[in-house]
Amino acid sequence: MKWLLTRLLAGVAAIAVVLAGAGALLAHQFSGRPAPWASSQGADAAWAASWSDTTALERVLGTGGVDTVYVYAGDIDGEGRIERVEDTSTLLSWLGREYPHVRPLAWLRHVESGSSLIRDRLDRQAREALAPAVAEVAADGFAGVHLEIRPVTVNDPSMPALVSLVREELGEETVLSVQSHHVELVPGGRMPSFVMEREEKYWSKGYLERVAEHADEVVLPGVGSGMPGDSLYGGFMVRQVTEAVTALRGRGDVALRFGLPTYGEGAWAPEDGGESVVTALAAVRLGVTKAEAPEGMTLGVAFYLGDEARQEDVAAYTAGWLLS
Repeated sequence: MKWLLTRLLAGVAAIAVVLAGAGALLAHQFSGRPAPWASSQGADAAWAASWSDTTALERVLGTGGVDTVYVYAGDIDGEGRIERVEDTSTLLSWLGREYPHVRPLAWLRHVESGSSLIRDRLDRQAREALAPAVAEVAADGFAGVHLEIRPVTVNDPSMPALVSLVREELGEETVLSVQSHHVELVPGGRMPSFVMEREEKYWSKGYLERVAEHADEVVLPGVGSGMPGDSLYGGFMVRQVTEAVTALRGRGDVALRFGLPTYGEGAWAPEDGGESVVTALAAVRLGVTKAEAPEGMTLGVAFYLGDEARQEDVAAYTAGWLLS
């Protein structure tokens, strides 16, 4: 018994050493100075979950740096049906009148719990029902669609198959945006999280590349990292930028955005609220500097959520990303 306890304690100590070393390496990523050119390209975005009060969204759009809004337009069920949000036309009319240069994309969500390792997140019948339904929503005054489907386990074939079907239904002129999971920080690094949480938090670079093959735009979440403290969160975000750019290097025409933690305390907020807009923006600038993105790739950020962004969030964005 004493021998077993000694072995267990030694194992725990070894894991602690590995985690401490990984933390130090991650924090080291959040060091150095960003290049002066690593800033807004005027192609940023914002999620909008509500339009009963557009005050916060006006602050965001008034900066001039945001050209895309993901308008919450419906939830996708397991059969591939879409339950539409009512009265999206109100926001679309307001955007067209006040911000005609901003593109509205229909934000469609399918959020479950648990793994899709054994069973596809959306089976063939659901995908075949969903793809034309997505195109129908897009045609209802939107410039395109933004798909958020999670969690999806790496190598689940349903996600890349769905994106391909949706592209066929939309045609080439309509914008197709996909929300990614976080990219694993090192190859195989997603496995401990997968085992502990019993669902996928990270995608590999290879799987991200497969999912994004037919997408025009890809957005990585900047929230829910689970990283305590600015240095670890900053290093995490730097790594998200460099790994995502590496994964999509062959897609030089893609737009790649990284989420900003601008949520309030409502239903959309992740459980961990220690992430900051200032750190996220500094990390994205460092990541853009280090990533050496191919010519033609658009890099930007996205407010999560734009309609909950505070004045200090917008001020941080203006100073830390628009550099004005």
